[in-house]
Amino acid sequence: MSFTVAIIGRPNVGKSTLFNRLVGKRLALVDDTPGVTRDRREGEARIGSLKFKVIDTAGLEEAFDDSLEGRMRRQTEMALEEADVALMIFDARAGVTPMDKHFAGWLRKTEKPVILCANKCEGRIAETEMMEAYSLGLGDPIALSAEHGEGIGELFDALLPFEVEQVPDVAAKDRPLALAIVGRPNAGKSTLVNHLIGEERLLTGPEAGVTRDSISVEWEFEGQKIKLVDTAGIRRRSRVQKKLEKLSVADSLRVIKLAEVVVLVIDADVSFEKQDLTIAAHVIEEGRGLVVAVNKWDTVRDRNAMLQHIRDKLQISLPQVRGVPVVTLSALTGRGLEKLLPQVIRVYELWNKRISTSQLNRWLEHMLEKHPPPMAKGRRLKVRYITQVKSRPPTFSLFMSSRGELPESYLRYLINGLREDFDMPAVPIRIATRTGKNPYVKE
Repeated sequence: MSFTVAIIGRPNVGKSTLFNRLVGKRLALVDDTPGVTRDRREGEARIGSLKFKVIDTAGLEEAFDDSLEGRMRRQTEMALEEADVALMIFDARAGVTPMDKHFAGWLRKTEKPVILCANKCEGRIAETEMMEAYSLGLGDPIALSAEHGEGIGELFDALLPFEVEQVPDVAAKDRPLALAIVGRPNAGKSTLVNHLIGEERLLTGPEAGVTRDSISVEWEFEGQKIKLVDTAGIRRRSRVQKKLEKLSVADSLRVIKLAEVVVLVIDADVSFEKQDLTIAAHVIEEGRGLVVAVNKWDTVRDRNAMLQHIRDKLQISLPQVRGVPVVTLSALTGRGLEKLLPQVIRVYELWNKRISTSQLNRWLEHMLEKHPPPMAKGRRLKVRYITQVKSRPPTFSLFMSSRGELPESYLRYLINGLREDFDMPAVPIRIATRTGKNPYVKE
């Protein structure tokens, strides 16, 4: 299962009914008598294409001793600790009770994302009580009828961001790292590949454009399998006239799309041109990790000035990916080559990085205090919580109120904070905002 959901609420609000609905079987006993469920029960749930583990819990009681109720409460706390997200259920027909408010306050203090669900909303009999749910401070409620299966589609939408990318349980070194070598013509890409693998595998020469097809080479570095792909040089589109070169460039762009980390080879003799930045921007746009290799370094006279020039260009032209590693080397002599692959592997690890939801929400609280979101329609935008939905590259969902959209400048502030606080240079970071919509507000 890709993530875990805990169903939480006071006794007799329909938690076990919802549990049975999600797992598609009558695994949990259901009765009108409060307190039927005592132990936490786990099952494999499914809503459409979404699969996850769900935990049914005992009804929350205000008991903190060693009584039966106190022990049941501890079981619920353990379930919440295990879960990635909690569903807080309340009975919409009974309305919001003081006990609901008490436990909503307890959930707000935890670090878990919470989705508020108003159960027993058959038809429209509980519309008035639904509005009262906003007093719980858990955002927009989802109207459900666990018994009749109503509102499950809305629950699917709310749970979808928690689906994580399923990665086979295989050690990273057992999976080849897809590494593409790209750059302008005659930058020394094929010479670099030949020196890396220790043989004259690729044709090289002083003429520009010797490589036409993308050539793949299986290779290994310190136990890490690597699939190296040398590509044809990419010139500015206005200069590409011949049909064969157009095909070669298109193939190189395809290789970037299929790669995991891309090494952009720059010719130190001609410095850092606009075309280099265009290729780098394309790599980032495709969501790949980036390493810059400055070739022919042995021919450079003022090395400090050249290195500073390259780093300044990257900083100004690619602000969305700070900290791109710059490795200086000579593909012809092999000098400096030993620094390249360690940087590639480090960027690959960052590209696969995962951050727990609890860490992210502690970080988000700090970022919101330091710089609150802007105003929209006279009211401040409310950001509720954040979770990482996938890696390769790191991608996050930011849940917020429905009053307006966060401006790009604020999203950049959050992305830069993620990059700095969680040490994620050189890889793209993506944040998608999600807003809950109140169905009872007329537009």
